[in-house]
Formats: sequence, C-alpha cells, structure tokens
Amino acid sequence: MGFLHRIVNAGGTIQREYALGRKRVDLIIHWPYPGGVQREILELKVWRDRSGDPLKQGLDQLARYLKKLDLDRGTLVIFDCRSDAPPMDERYERTEVEEQGCRITVLRL
Repeated sequence: MGFLHRIVNAGGTIQREYALGRKRVDLIIHWPYPGGVQREILELKVWRDRSGDPLKQGLDQLARYLKKLDLDRGTLVIFDCRSDAPPMDERYERTEVEEQGCRITVLRL
C-alpha cells in the first residue's frame, strides 16, 4: 500500500475493480512520465483451503484484460492463505510466464 500511495502522490491514479467487459480487473495503475502515461494491471487472487491453485484462472483472466486494454504485460499476485501454507519467506516466488501472447509476472505470497 505504501508503494501505491507514492504513485498517487506523484500524480498517478489507481483504479480498483475497474469494469472491463463483464469482469472487473482488480487494479489499474496510471503513472505519468515525460512523453506519456504508463499503465499497469494487477490481478489479485487468494488461494484458500477449499479451493485449488488459482494460477490457471488468474493467468487466463489477466491475459484477456490485457488484450482488451491493448497491453502486452501485467502482474498476477497470488496470496496463499491456506492453513498449511509454508512460512512467508519460503513461499515467496516470482516467475515470468507467457499467456495468450502476453508476458505476465506471477508473484506468490
């Protein structure tokens, strides 16, 4: 949240639950820079005890959002809230994958 607050203070905007078709992307960040505006999309998923790993669903959903906004990269954040999840320092993982022609950074927390 501190990082996002710095974006707003620097003239950027953050839109939550942005309606995009029938679904809603979790966060769209607009960050001005000389010569334009950078746009970043973050999709957030929670992995709970009674559900499977949300990776596949999250990648597909984010790739569709990226295509609708004519972007080629985004970030999927998966929060592991299972009761048997490893400690935070053991479960943190950052990977880059390609889904439907889009580069997606996956952060597992």
